[in-house]
Amino acid sequence: MAKQESKHLYEGMYILSASLSDDARQKALDKITAGITKRGGEVHKIIDQGRKKLAYEINTKRDGYYFLLYFSVPASAMTEMWREYHLNEDLIRFITLRVESVPEKIEFQPLSV
Repeated sequence: MAKQESKHLYEGMYILSASLSDDARQKALDKITAGITKRGGEVHKIIDQGRKKLAYEINTKRDGYYFLLYFSVPASAMTEMWREYHLNEDLIRFITLRVESVPEKIEFQPLSV
């Protein structure tokens, strides 16, 4: 009997291209969440942070749609997911971090100048 790999909880920030239509943006987000679930993972929370100006230009893009996802997935699936992310033209940037819990609500402090 195969040993089932334990799942870890992750926080992922995904920045999608601002040039996508609402429908195309939803399909791009669905592609990310489907990649999680097809590898035995589970999406716990999706926070749509809307369109924001990027801190610096990336591939001639100045804006992006920000999504924060909390999900659990076996650690071995992360490498394959990252490979898919690099091939996704609609995904400008992404970062995933291992976390201990899913927060009830997200609050961002204003940046001081």
